[in-house]
Amino acid sequence: MRNPFLACAAVVLTAAALAACGSPADGNDPEAAGARRPAASGPAVPGTPDGTPTPPAAEPTGPDGKPEARGPAARPKTPSDAITPATGTFTKKQKEYLADRVPKGMDPAAVLQTGQETCDKLRYLVKADRDTAVGAVATEEIPDAAGAVAGLCPQHQDLVDEAAYAYPDGTHTGKSLRPGVYRSVSPTADCSWRIAGAGGEELAADTSATGKSRKITIPKSARTFTSTGCYAWLPEGDRG
Repeated sequence: MRNPFLACAAVVLTAAALAACGSPADGNDPEAAGARRPAASGPAVPGTPDGTPTPPAAEPTGPDGKPEARGPAARPKTPSDAITPATGTFTKKQKEYLADRVPKGMDPAAVLQTGQETCDKLRYLVKADRDTAVGAVATEEIPDAAGAVAGLCPQHQDLVDEAAYAYPDGTHTGKSLRPGVYRSVSPTADCSWRIAGAGGEELAADTSATGKSRKITIPKSARTFTSTGCYAWLPEGDRG
């Protein structure tokens, strides 16, 4: 579930970026560039001349039979020694971050900007509320935070380290469970959780309609921990 605080932070950072880049009137917004909105009646359905809908094309699969990855992440990467900016130069730290991250044909400056924006978000959040920043890393609401931190803003490594011991909403089982005390971060009014042991035996379960942080204890006998509407749970005390 999306964190309202993080959504607000994204709006603030986006507004700052737009202010730096100019207003939509300069032709940067989709409609100024000639983009068209979808027709109210919806897109036309492709079909054969007799009106029979054309079946969807099969998804390409790899040797293991699973769908092949698509998008920039699946494209071949630009060799590290070939990553150069259109103007100026990259620092050593920036080059290290960009290694194996720039798809062929993509501007490395755009990839670098994405990483720097991640660092900006973390810097903004940690000043406002550190727990929210850790929760955003744990839930991957800020994607690839670990990579950006390691390469561009190592001063936030403590956030990544703590997030590795946190539990985002969802079901956690087996070796991913660590006994200890945890506190909820930015829970909604529909926060609920359940801890089960061997054979599905319920060990603890509760709900919270207050939207305030709650604490729970995951015992050594726990086999499953399920959380909904609580956003994330951060560890209390020693994480060893």
